[in-house]
Order: sequence, then C-alpha cells, then structure tokens
Amino acid sequence: MRYRSGMSTQFNAVHGAMQAWVDQEILAGASCALLAGGEVVDRHCTGWADKEAGVALREDHLFRVFSNTKLVTSVAFMQLVEQGRLALDAPLENYLPALGRRRVLRPGATRLDDSEPARRSITVRHLLCHSSGLSYGFLDPGSLIYQAYSASRVMHADSSLEGLIEALAPLPLTFHPGEQWEYSIASDVLARVVEVASGLRFDRYLAQAVFAPLGMVDTYFVIPPEKHERLTAYYAGASRGDPTAPGLRRLAGSPFPGAYLTPVARYSGGGGLVSTLADMVALLRSLLPASPTALLRPDTVADMMRNQLPPGVSIGFPTVGAVPGKGYGLGGAVTLQPGAGDPPASTGEFEWGGIAGTQWWINPRHNIAGVLMAQRQMGFWNPYTFEFKRLAYQALLA
Repeated sequence: MRYRSGMSTQFNAVHGAMQAWVDQEILAGASCALLAGGEVVDRHCTGWADKEAGVALREDHLFRVFSNTKLVTSVAFMQLVEQGRLALDAPLENYLPALGRRRVLRPGATRLDDSEPARRSITVRHLLCHSSGLSYGFLDPGSLIYQAYSASRVMHADSSLEGLIEALAPLPLTFHPGEQWEYSIASDVLARVVEVASGLRFDRYLAQAVFAPLGMVDTYFVIPPEKHERLTAYYAGASRGDPTAPGLRRLAGSPFPGAYLTPVARYSGGGGLVSTLADMVALLRSLLPASPTALLRPDTVADMMRNQLPPGVSIGFPTVGAVPGKGYGLGGAVTLQPGAGDPPASTGEFEWGGIAGTQWWINPRHNIAGVLMAQRQMGFWNPYTFEFKRLAYQALLA
C-alpha cells in the first residue's frame, strides 16, 4: 500500500471529524498532524485553548502530554543502551541496588507480607515493556497495592526520582517479573536509571540528548514564565460514565496545584512533560524509517517497535480487561492483530498516548505516523481517537 499526498481535499474527513467533536463539546479543541515518508503532509488545528476565555487553539499551544512522556524516556534510555552504558537484560539491581531481591504478592493476598521471593530479577527490558511487576495503583483504586502506593506516596511529585526508589524498595511486586503486563510507575524508575548511567539529572539529560538535537524547543517539565500563557486549559467530560455525552467541565489545579508552572522535585519519566504539536512531530519523525533526524540506529528502533511480551500475554487495564491483539514494545503498544476499533491496515503499528487525550502512532510498515493533541481527562482511547486514526489511515493509504 502507498500513501497519497498533495491532494487538497485528501484530509477533509479528518478535519471534519475533529471539528464535529469540538462542536459536540466532547473536546474543547484539537490539533493534529500526519506524516508520510518523514514529510508532514497535513496539520490541522480547531477549537479552543481556553473555551471560557475565547482563546482559539494555535499550533504553539502547550499540552499536558502525560504518558507521551514515556516515549521520550524510552528514546533517552535506548541512547544509553547503544552507548554501552546500559544493558537491556541486566538485572535492575546493577543500577539500583535497592530494587534487588524483590518479593511478589501471592494470589489473593490481603496483606503486604503475604508474599514470596521473586523468581528472577527485574531487568530494564521489563521496565520498558511494563512487565516488571510494578504497578500504578491508581488504575485499580480498591487494590492492596493501591493502598500501599498511596501510603508510601509513590505517585507524589513532591519526592525526587531517588526518593521514589526509596519508597518502592520495601513494597512487593504484583507478579513475577517477565510473566504478565501491568501499566506502571516503571518509566519513572527508568528515568532514575538514566540519571545513574548518565550522571545528569533527568531533565538535563533530555534537554541535551533529545530535545536540542531534534529542535524540540517547547517541551518542558516546568514551563518558563514567558510561555505560561500558552498552556491550554484542561477539561473533563460532563458525564463520568459516557465518553460521548456532550459537555465539558474545566479542571483547575490538576494533576496538582501549580503543575508545570512551578518547580517540582520529580521529573517524571512516565508523565511529567508538556509539549506542542510541532515538538511531537519532531519526535515521531526521528523514529520513522530512514529518518535524517534519527537519534537511534534502525535496529534499535525496530526492537522498540517489536512486541516484547511472552506468548499469550496482551496488555489490559482493570476497568477495561485484556486488549486482545495488542502487545507492548519498548515504550509503546504494538498492534499484532487489528481489533474492532483499529484500521485494518494497522498491523505492526507502534502507539500510545496520554490520559489527557494526546495520542501518537507510527506504522513502520507503511512509513506513516500521526499525532493528536487534546486536553480532555481520560481521553486516551476515547472514541474520538479511534475515529481520528481510522480516517487518517484512509486518507494516507491508497
């Protein structure tokens, strides 16, 4: 299959769909871009950066990208692997001794001490593909591990990455490393490993080794004062249960008061960045085949986009269940078999996004990529993201 470009009406359906989601008050605004063969063949911006103030969304507005940060962290990590400063299958305790000799909760455990020794060490590969046995906790708020993470303040931005490791050290894993998949704090642990291996604070390493080479001039953990006005407003749906119900309510002080505007102790490798449409495009372009801006070797990128999970294991979430046909690579999900919401041609796609409604995807088989930027809480894998991708594939592929 070949992509098409240069047709003035080629992307009208994509643009119309995004406008419709704004008109229905599912989104306040949306920016999107599509790439083919390394070329940006379409970009579109619609709606509002601040609906109440009547500020139209521009391409230079800053978005809370949350888990888009994980792709940046994975690229940084793989740079250090290529340099021989890290090894994918080395035990994690080689770099973080406090996370050696793990214990694992027994099935059905109701106490943290109802655990057994881990069958093997966590490796950095396990961290990259979320098969380490670590958790996020908040995705399953009734669980024992959620209570433990909350009590130990694992998720709080007021502790450094080094403090995170100290908090995790006494806590058990939820499963034996390498045997299951659970979305987790692992990318923040990776950020600490980057600090140990590079000798630089995580934000400084990213600025020097990733952002500067790619010209990502608007990607930050803390936005400079002169750019504060470019941060978009953040919204949630009017209905907590129906993602297609019209209506938006503005969120203030989320995920915490002063987020992205004032200094923080933790530079979260799993969700701490803000970025723009242009900067995300620069990152995706660097990962497309034969990219002139590549930060990594082609074989490294191919490994990142290859499923790393054991046979029979797929990704899944407590409120959703297993997602058949989706594996996980070194920094994003891998489509092994397109599901009902996927474009039929999406086999081999590498993808992920953020909880506030940002989404990125790369299909190396077709040499295409897309990015969608929005600010709606619990927006990742919302119906609008599926429609965007479906229409984008239709427009890009002949």
